[in-house]
Amino acid sequence: MGRHLLGPHVVGQRVVVRRVVRGEVGPTGGPAFTDLLGTCLAWTAGPGGTCVLQPDPRAGEPLPEPVRIALADIVSGKPVPPRPSHRLRVEPREAQLRALALWPDLVTEEVGSGPGGWLLRHSPTSPNRRANSVLAVGPPGALPVDEALERVVAFYRATTGRPVAAVLTDSAEEAGLRERGWVAESDEADTVFSVAGVAAARRALRSAGGAGGAADGPEVESLAPGVVRASLPGATGVAAYDRDWVGFRSVEVDPDRRRQGLGLRVMAALLGWGAELGATTAYLQVLGDNVPALALYERLGFVEHHRYRYLAR
Repeated sequence: MGRHLLGPHVVGQRVVVRRVVRGEVGPTGGPAFTDLLGTCLAWTAGPGGTCVLQPDPRAGEPLPEPVRIALADIVSGKPVPPRPSHRLRVEPREAQLRALALWPDLVTEEVGSGPGGWLLRHSPTSPNRRANSVLAVGPPGALPVDEALERVVAFYRATTGRPVAAVLTDSAEEAGLRERGWVAESDEADTVFSVAGVAAARRALRSAGGAGGAADGPEVESLAPGVVRASLPGATGVAAYDRDWVGFRSVEVDPDRRRQGLGLRVMAALLGWGAELGATTAYLQVLGDNVPALALYERLGFVEHHRYRYLAR
């Protein structure tokens, strides 16, 4: 058996293992080796001992069958950092597109052609910037930037009267717009887009006292297909479901009713609604300088996915 940093202590951890492939010859004429990356499920020491490894799945493929490796075949190995959550592997643009469901009357229009272009957004009923700005993440399709910006300006002159762009913080798109005279739309902090597992967030809410009783639970009413509002005296919030993601906006508590757990109860009701529809990922967006809210959502299991800011002409 080779020298390595493996043993019973790595059960449950993600590891990389190099092993001998019995019966095969390597390119130099010696033994053949292969590397496996995955989670150690079991470790049996002693003569004939084995390591059972659950290989990491490839993108879009089902979970592979566990592999049993003889300890005598292990050449080297060590623990490695945990695999990033599949939620965090979703591109920021895709996460932003899922959040469009929060405004059921949203009008959208692509800028340019081709995959990954900019997206014009306008809500006739909401003043929210997320619903009234161009999502400028990545290049504007096949269009030159200047031509794309002309279309952006024309669109918002005809709708809101003020062109605004949402860009990823410190991105190439932000640099390009600033070079063309666009500046920060306000003095507010960047917006943090955070995600969590629905099941984990619901467990955390129950531990935090956010479940409440059925008799005094929030009233949940439908605003549109896939969009609901949960209300209690002194608190309200909106949620939308799209492709197994549930997102939240406008979770508000009256100033004189704060620190009573009303916001947690609203969140619990909205999460429960999303879970019933099959949602496995939850997301929300909050200003980066709202320290109390960020701390609360962190306790509920939300982690930062990306940050973005608004620019205006």
